[in-house]
Amino acid sequence: MTISDAQKKVDLWIKTIGVRYFNELTNLAMLTEEVGELARLIARIYGEQSFKQAITADPKKMLSDEMADVLFVLICLANQMDIDLDDALEKNLDKKTNRDSLRHISNEKLKE
Repeated sequence: MTISDAQKKVDLWIKTIGVRYFNELTNLAMLTEEVGELARLIARIYGEQSFKQAITADPKKMLSDEMADVLFVLICLANQMDIDLDDALEKNLDKKTNRDSLRHISNEKLKE
């Protein structure tokens, strides 16, 4: 699925199952909440925090689901703001490539 396909799929889901888009501020709050849930999970799987109780689910599946939640809300925001994420990502990668073409290669902290 391309990003464009995902935007169309999310739009269809919102219009048929979700009734309508939440307003932009609500979606921003939801995005922040979802990123927090992802951060909490990463802190427990890869960081020094522990789960309050034993987990029975596969951590990779849990991470996958949280990342999908973040992506879903981000796509909602892009759709309601009429942003083509394929185009936006392409332009962003071009910007990073031009700006950082030597930056990371020259960074001593990144050398093994």
